[in-house]
Amino acid sequence: MSNEQITVGTTENWKKEVEQADLPVLVDFWAAWCGPCRMVSPIIDSLGKKHQGKVKIVKVNVDENQDLAMKYGIMSIPTIMLFNKGRLVDSAIGAAKAEYYERLLTSNNISL
Repeated sequence: MSNEQITVGTTENWKKEVEQADLPVLVDFWAAWCGPCRMVSPIIDSLGKKHQGKVKIVKVNVDENQDLAMKYGIMSIPTIMLFNKGRLVDSAIGAAKAEYYERLLTSNNISL
């Protein structure tokens, strides 16, 4: 899961990778046992490739980073959150088609 478009988010690197990021950040809160998460993962990966250099993708395993899941009130996964300039600007819960996540970016004035 680690390539140049995807960053593994952890409690330790959250501030640097999300809150202080120069680019808007699309965060995928997921778990290995979650079927819908496995369906969404390639969609999020492809958004990272499509918008490389314009949007950063961070994936957070909620089982390994429960404090982040609690901080953001993650009750269902997958939960996709969009951060811009360190601020949470939008979120989506559950699996959806690629167009839905694309709209999440464009409807929040993320310049793609």
